[in-house]
Amino acid sequence: MIRPVPCPAIGDAVVTPLEQQHQAHDEADCKRTYYLSLEFLMGRALGNAMLNLGIGDAAEQALYDLGLVLEEIATTEPDAGLGNGGLGRLAACFLDSCASLQLPVKGYGLRYEYGMFRQLIDNGRQLEEPDHWLRDGNPWELERPEYTQRIHFGGRTEAFNDENGERRVRWVATHDVLAVPYDIPIPGYGNDTVNSLRLWKATSTDEFDLDDFNAGDYAQAVESKNDAEHITMVLYPNAETESGRELRLRQQYFLVSASLQDIIGAA
Repeated sequence: MIRPVPCPAIGDAVVTPLEQQHQAHDEADCKRTYYLSLEFLMGRALGNAMLNLGIGDAAEQALYDLGLVLEEIATTEPDAGLGNGGLGRLAACFLDSCASLQLPVKGYGLRYEYGMFRQLIDNGRQLEEPDHWLRDGNPWELERPEYTQRIHFGGRTEAFNDENGERRVRWVATHDVLAVPYDIPIPGYGNDTVNSLRLWKATSTDEFDLDDFNAGDYAQAVESKNDAEHITMVLYPNAETESGRELRLRQQYFLVSASLQDIIGAA
């Protein structure tokens, strides 16, 4: 189910063309470009959408007539915790530019539950807190469970003979994680083009192990679920530890595997 965006009129103006754009690209069978990045520093979506749609002045005047200030409302939107520095900003600008040039480009990234950190100043000192930017949900995203991909970790290979007696190798005994996609519309400036940024959320194939739960081992019962969700829990885990480096590698593999499966499946 599509959740409403902060203003239904603005939401309709970007969501409806997004669906039409996908359909037009499919019918034209045109060449497409895909941009994969571990971070996208998108900024706040409301102001960018109004600017690209050319309705900023009208919205500001309408709110003023109601005794409201557009800038105050826009600042209540949290920054999407999907990026941290120059790499993320470059990726976001690339997607914006492609939409403004009406190029069929789609972005792929990870839907981090927590951003890098949230900065607070207390008595002149910097304090850092977790940036739970999805605490109240993200009204700009569209969950697309029908495009969920299965990602294989670990396992081993084994040889076998197929029905024709041919010697083949298959991948077995894997630990699987599901990649659930969420689409964010990327409207172009002054045109009807709306591309998309598809973000992957990692979830477990099973919520918990019922046998472990019934045996009273509650931590073990949800271990698989927690291990899966850790992949997209935090933007850039600490790479100074062995577990942190492993998690980064899992994030990279997760992103590439899910995106390639999605691209090849749509081809």
